[in-house]
Amino acid sequence: MKKPVKHWLRRVLDDETDKIVASWNVPSLDAVEISGTAWRAAGFQSYASLTYPQFDICEPVESWSDENAKLANETVDVVLAEQVWEHLKYPYRAGRNVLRMLRPGGRFLLTTPFLVRVHGPPAYSDCSRWTAEGMKYFLEECGFDPDGVQTFSWGNKECAAAHITNDMWFGYQKGMNLKNDPTYPCVVWAVATKRT
Repeated sequence: MKKPVKHWLRRVLDDETDKIVASWNVPSLDAVEISGTAWRAAGFQSYASLTYPQFDICEPVESWSDENAKLANETVDVVLAEQVWEHLKYPYRAGRNVLRMLRPGGRFLLTTPFLVRVHGPPAYSDCSRWTAEGMKYFLEECGFDPDGVQTFSWGNKECAAAHITNDMWFGYQKGMNLKNDPTYPCVVWAVATKRT
């Protein structure tokens, strides 16, 4: 569903999030992607990409532009955020804003790195990391249904070490280790559902 896999770090993550989205009735869903366009061609009924700094998911909904304010009150079925939340200064505020944007039963697909070196400056910050367990508690604290939060992680010592000591975004090549070692999670992802 997304662009072809390019990075070792994201190989399993991309495969697994593709499966998650493919399990939904995508053509019947209205979606918003925060600071990205990876899901533009997924076939959603409607799709919009909102990008910082024109759109700041951390700001109070009341301060959003008139155009973005239309999204603020249960207007979408899906919010997607890939490799964004670690850069937010106020991720809890942003999570509450996502919850507000979603219709009852709506889903939030969130991906973040974990064992990856700090990245981003000078254009933006790098502020947070969550384990799969920590991500579950974070999403529950944002107001998502505890029974509707699923979290996952993937990584291994070899991939973590390579991304710490080498070029962070080197490409996946056949034969690179894809075995998961839960004690070395490189990436974490979650699907959180708003109560109906």
